[in-house]
Amino acid sequence: MFDVLPPFVIYLIGALILPFIKAGNLRSAYSLLIPLIGAWIIWNAPIGEHAQMAFFGFDLELMRVDKLSRIFGLVFSLAAFIGLIYAWHLRDWVQQTSALLYAGSAIGAVFVGDMISLFFFWEGTAIASVFLIWARGTEGAYHTGMRYLIIQIGSGVILIAGVAMHYHASGSIAFDKMTLPMSISSIGDIALWLIFLSFGIKCAFPLLHNWLQDAYPAATVTGTVFLSAFTTKLAVYALARTFPGTELLIYIGAIMTLFPIFYAVIENDLRRVLAYSLNNQLGFMVVGIGVGTELALNGTAAHAFAHILYKALLFMSVGAVLFRTGTAKGSELGGLYKTMPLTMIFCVIGAASISAFPLFSGFVAKSLILSAASHEHYYVVWGILLFASAGVFHHSGIKIPYFAFFAHDSGKRPKEAPMHMLIAMGLASFVCIYVGVFPKPLYDLLPYPVDYEAYTTTHVITQLQLLFASALAFTVLMRTKIYPPELKSVNLDFDVTYRKWLPSLIGYLAIVVSAIFHGVTGFINSSAVKIIKALHHSHGPDGSRAASWPTGAMVLNIALLLGFALLVIYVS
Repeated sequence: MFDVLPPFVIYLIGALILPFIKAGNLRSAYSLLIPLIGAWIIWNAPIGEHAQMAFFGFDLELMRVDKLSRIFGLVFSLAAFIGLIYAWHLRDWVQQTSALLYAGSAIGAVFVGDMISLFFFWEGTAIASVFLIWARGTEGAYHTGMRYLIIQIGSGVILIAGVAMHYHASGSIAFDKMTLPMSISSIGDIALWLIFLSFGIKCAFPLLHNWLQDAYPAATVTGTVFLSAFTTKLAVYALARTFPGTELLIYIGAIMTLFPIFYAVIENDLRRVLAYSLNNQLGFMVVGIGVGTELALNGTAAHAFAHILYKALLFMSVGAVLFRTGTAKGSELGGLYKTMPLTMIFCVIGAASISAFPLFSGFVAKSLILSAASHEHYYVVWGILLFASAGVFHHSGIKIPYFAFFAHDSGKRPKEAPMHMLIAMGLASFVCIYVGVFPKPLYDLLPYPVDYEAYTTTHVITQLQLLFASALAFTVLMRTKIYPPELKSVNLDFDVTYRKWLPSLIGYLAIVVSAIFHGVTGFINSSAVKIIKALHHSHGPDGSRAASWPTGAMVLNIALLLGFALLVIYVS
């Protein structure tokens, strides 16, 4: 049935076997084989369609290979491999199995060619990943995981509803390019908007984004690394596959790059800072999809590749700090460079990469999207992206390493991160630098031929000016004490509407409705009692009317009525 084995099968089989292997180094080593075998299959699979199967009358396509699916499949495999090295110390088979199933579901979704198969993997990522949050074992993590699961499963429900309506309208379940209508006039239009909304939830569109900042910092140290790699980038892939060139995405993406900057600046929890930064970086990819040209889509794929690795590197470095100190709060950290110098170096490499410093991966990837926006005359959007680039350097390039390692001496003297964590961070750092210095291997993997030179004098000087200006602004704000201090506080985001205000509103409405209901029912009951008493008083055995009607008269009247009834029946 399968001329080329879909790589998700390897992850599924591996996850089923893993719990039966004795906990320890053998199990951890075994888990590393899974992404290596999966990557080997992806690398060697020829372009084309290789695995079809019938399912309740539908023809499912489980292994469609093209350059877009291949680059996402490869970077997902690499992220899984690095994440499993980072998680080498785990002895919890639930987390290890969940990580494999999560990565396998994301990779499986990348290679499907139909929307029904996509739905199964879409929900697979949600169910597998929530255990990485629950594994933290706290009451807060449980509630956060439930919120995360509801939103992710809800996204899948919306997706399958859209797919069903789309099939009803068009007869197709193909996971391929679609045109989003700007007005709704048919069931097919509704279907496309539902599919778009489903992808938007998982991609953390504005006002749909808070599950990300809620869930990622609540996961385990290792779980956050996996979460940062797969869910949102799977949504980016789905949008690039189905809605390239949709202009609405340009403006959605531009908003996504802007608003997280301000939240990240005032946030104290460094993992939440990185979650907002992740949202910001997704905006660049969404803009690239919206522009929709070959250059823009190449930029989206390249940026997704680079982002998965440098964001994982930043989460790993902050996670190592959390692992050693028990906190990721900026107000409680500082001075850690003295005892965690390697972690600090790797964190700085991740910060340089996300900030798009020349010779780092972000520089050769993000510039493709900026150039595409400029070439298509989206100058305002280009300006927004430029501002957002300065902002990300401000909150992730400077704030993360500064407050974790340098800001002030917290007095903490933790050990350096464990060796396996350092190896994972070192591998991610190597890729970030290698891609930045030698971008051609990455460009060769992109969906379309690349005729682009990142290292032009204009581009390098412009980017350095932007970065130095942002660094100067940070320095001035810190020296003048205008920069928001790291405080033990909770910042309110849009999720306060459904986590606080909406439940409170529902509670107040419930009180009002209950009061009205009891008032109405009490009035009805009291009125009925009064009526019954009045009737009993007038028509009861002791009532005035009963006293004026002798029993014989009542019997006579009944006999007359009966006789009249019999007469009517006889005549008729």
